[in-house]
Amino acid sequence: MIAGLTHRSFKSEIMDDLQCGGTVLDQSLKELEIINRLLGGNSLTIDGIDRLQKSIGHPGRKLTICDLGCGGGDMLKLVLSWARENNIQVELTGIDANPNVIQYAIQNCRSEPEIKFLTLDVFSKEFNSLQFDIILSTLFFHHFDNQQLAGLFRTLSNQCRVGLVVNDLHRHWLAYYSIKVLTRIFSKSSMVRNDAPLSVQRSFIRSDILALMASSGIKNFQLRWKWAFRWQLLITRS
Repeated sequence: MIAGLTHRSFKSEIMDDLQCGGTVLDQSLKELEIINRLLGGNSLTIDGIDRLQKSIGHPGRKLTICDLGCGGGDMLKLVLSWARENNIQVELTGIDANPNVIQYAIQNCRSEPEIKFLTLDVFSKEFNSLQFDIILSTLFFHHFDNQQLAGLFRTLSNQCRVGLVVNDLHRHWLAYYSIKVLTRIFSKSSMVRNDAPLSVQRSFIRSDILALMASSGIKNFQLRWKWAFRWQLLITRS
């Protein structure tokens, strides 16, 4: 593997600053929604929810679904569309530690009363007291180091009644250089140009995820690779 991609990077992204906001943040959230939509990443999360929902055995009941690191709320709007198409009642909650992100999300989803947002740190006692049927994480877990992730996986596996859907990046040289070139050409956001390739450096190869599952003590999981350079990790309650 190319130097710099052999191991996970733990260099901070601009997005990690929980005080960042303003026009730079707004532009970045808009561009990230476009990137995820055009590269097909969002469908991986919806597929995971669909697979978990079909495993429940009680198709008529309402599902409570939480999206960690919810950003602008675009994923939750897609989840709501999926639920409506499948006649499934849902109660959706977006969680982000940055209050400026939450304010953007509230405005972005103001026409969807089924979606609510909370400003919470996922390591806080307040968050740890919450329970959901399904917990989602899209391009969120690579923001944490391995020790934090091991603890977070253990906690989340007890907070979800049905399962956890993780959608994150595959650390690969082609993914790194492709997103670096694309954002240099098309992005108007300095945050996206900095954070997008760095996100790939901070992301995972298969052995990273398997090691995290082992250190978390989680055995009921499925790991699949999907284009373009995404991992889908489904963790189910035993």
